[in-house]
This record gives sequence, C-alpha cells and structure tokens, in this order.
Amino acid sequence: MDVKAISKSIRVTPRKARLVADLIRGKNVAEAFGILKYTNKNVTEDVEKVLKSAVANAVNNNKLDVNKLYVKEIYVGDAMRMRRMMPRAKGSGDIVTKRLSNITVVVSEKE
Repeated sequence: MDVKAISKSIRVTPRKARLVADLIRGKNVAEAFGILKYTNKNVTEDVEKVLKSAVANAVNNNKLDVNKLYVKEIYVGDAMRMRRMMPRAKGSGDIVTKRLSNITVVVSEKE
C-alpha cells in the first residue's frame, strides 16, 4: 500500500531540492533519515519534515510497520513563482523570479 505526503510552496528552487530528493529515493526509511541528517543542504529540513509526515500517515492511518517502510517515490515539482523588482540604473527595474517547490514523498511497505 502506498502512502504519501505533500508539502506545498517550499521556499527553495526545485533544482536544489531535487539534489536532496535523489539521495533518498528507493532507500529504507531509517537509512533515508540518516542520509538527511548528514547532508549539508538547507532543504534537508523540509524534505525530512515531509518524510516524517508520510511515515506518520503510514503508521497511524494505514497500520503499516515502520521497519518495512521504504521511500518508493519522491519528486519535486515547480510551484508558483514570486516576482520581485530589483532597482537598476536610470529609474528602471529588473524582475527577479523567486521559485518555490512542491515536495511529494510516497512510502510503501517492502514485502
């Protein structure tokens, strides 16, 4: 049985978040938490939060065993984009695009 958790509008670019997501895809949940603990990226806190939520959903709602869970899927999608103005010469301005991302984690039980 697949159980998922989604976190929307995380203030990190999807490209940076995918670097961390690729590290834990297909790993055991305990191993994934260990990898996230020692990965030196700011987005690891957000990914760890979503992973904890998916594990809690699996244990509490679907009565799955924590020791058999693994990260079946994890993907990072593009969310909305905030546009800001940065002042430039002669009274003009440039548009700065601040990207946000949606993180989805799907955990499943290994047989």
